[in-house]
Amino acid sequence: MAQVTVSLDANLAIDVMMLSGTNSPQDAVELILRDFLERGRRTETRTGDAADGHRVTQDRPIAQEG
Repeated sequence: MAQVTVSLDANLAIDVMMLSGTNSPQDAVELILRDFLERGRRTETRTGDAADGHRVTQDRPIAQEG
């Protein structure tokens, strides 16, 4: 896997480490990002994405009266 170096504010790195319960800022950021991406995938699975727009239409059948 390719490696990317990102500079973060020290306070932000500490907050992320505390949230994730890790001792390494690298591991903390990786866990937070993986969780964020997985949460987005779960949301898309439940709600659909832009390509599913054909399922929602504004044209509703007119109710017959009488």
